[in-house]
Amino acid sequence: MLSLPLHLATLATFAIAAPSLESRQSSQLITVDTTQKFQKVDGFGFSAAFQRANLVVNLAQPKQSEVLNLLYNTTHGAGFSIVRNGIGSSVDSRNDWMNSILPVCPSSPSGTPNYVWDGKDSGQLWLSQKAVEFGVKTFYANAWSAPGCMKTNGNDANGGSLCGVSGATCASGDWKQAYANYLVKYIQLYIQSGVPITHVAFLNEPDLTTSYASMRSSGTQAADFIKVLRPTLDRNNLTSVGINCCEGTGWNIASQHAREIASAGALGSIYAITSHEYTSRINGPLSTRARAWQTEYSDLDGRWSTAWYSNGGAGDGFTWANTVFNGMVNANLSAYIFWEGIQDRATNNNNNEKLILIDGQNYFVSKRLWAFAQFRIVRPGAVRVAASSSSSSQLKSGAFVNTDGSVAVVAINSGTAAQTVGVKLGAETLGDRVVKAWYTDNSKDMGEVQAAISSDGTTASVSVPGRAMVSFLVK
Repeated sequence: MLSLPLHLATLATFAIAAPSLESRQSSQLITVDTTQKFQKVDGFGFSAAFQRANLVVNLAQPKQSEVLNLLYNTTHGAGFSIVRNGIGSSVDSRNDWMNSILPVCPSSPSGTPNYVWDGKDSGQLWLSQKAVEFGVKTFYANAWSAPGCMKTNGNDANGGSLCGVSGATCASGDWKQAYANYLVKYIQLYIQSGVPITHVAFLNEPDLTTSYASMRSSGTQAADFIKVLRPTLDRNNLTSVGINCCEGTGWNIASQHAREIASAGALGSIYAITSHEYTSRINGPLSTRARAWQTEYSDLDGRWSTAWYSNGGAGDGFTWANTVFNGMVNANLSAYIFWEGIQDRATNNNNNEKLILIDGQNYFVSKRLWAFAQFRIVRPGAVRVAASSSSSSQLKSGAFVNTDGSVAVVAINSGTAAQTVGVKLGAETLGDRVVKAWYTDNSKDMGEVQAAISSDGTTASVSVPGRAMVSFLVK
């Protein structure tokens, strides 16, 4: 484990005394029912694809360790538990492209591939190895496209489809098996380097054609490939690697993919239906037996901001607290993954698509990171359970039971005034349980607040400022 910088430790452990419960603040009670269970949680994460990981690789100490702690530390940082890596398909690394491990293809699908591995993978391998040191166990390998030789347009960019799926015939033949072998090789290279790839995807935004790596596919065409990829993984002793699909640009597209994959008989071979939120936002649970992951979203338009709440804009930390909450509590997501964890100042007009801005040897942290940090008490394997708030419509609440039996409760005060928020675990007396709480607003980043226990020992309460998020952990 990397050592924690002093200034981060001081920030994270600063305690704020709870005000008297007899104050004039309105009081709200969150009642948790651990017997009513919903989805299992896989975690929260970020990506460092398109060479962004190199920004951390190139930082000097102690700032490199500080950024790693901000990303992975479960006590003083965001505590991310999923890393989403891009599987490269480009023949070189011009611009910010990601290199393919097969820069030169064989002349036919049955030809012997000459894989090339640089041991860096655009900095993603190093960043993943550091994540392993922090205890991260979920690594999601996601290809934007197959190598160009395997596609109808002969190019990894500008759309095109995988040769051999329905409606996509190529003179060179059927490349589905060759593509499956390609993905297996990538996974094996990471495993050999000490990073256990746990999930793999072979598409990214297949409803969109871009000038960089992109590949078109319907859910039906994806099912054609899934039926090849699953047995290929199994034959290579990768039975534990789950297949995710299909990274549509929006929730409506993901719903369509789920229906088409189910109709094609491939739903039982995948782990999760995955989606982004760019073209349509999450508006409720997906109708599917598979798990649901939101795997990419960010504010691509707003200028760089570190605000928690300024005007309710798309880049505000408070907006992101509500966005993640909506996915996890209202749509039964098992995972929520932000787009880029880190990015430089010059790329993409200095916008809000990153959590941490790296400028040379300096870095700046947005409140979006601290919105995710409020969920760090919800660990992989947790199960969401019922949580009901009292009358105020300005208080949102969600609850989760971790694998160690601890109960994590997250709440958002949407009102402008402070409220006293209490947590009650049914009729259970807290007894010897330890209750901790933290809040984030314009002035605090996971500021620790002391919970007051009611006289009957059943309720733990804290004061929550207006437009703030609070998290309780009952151990």
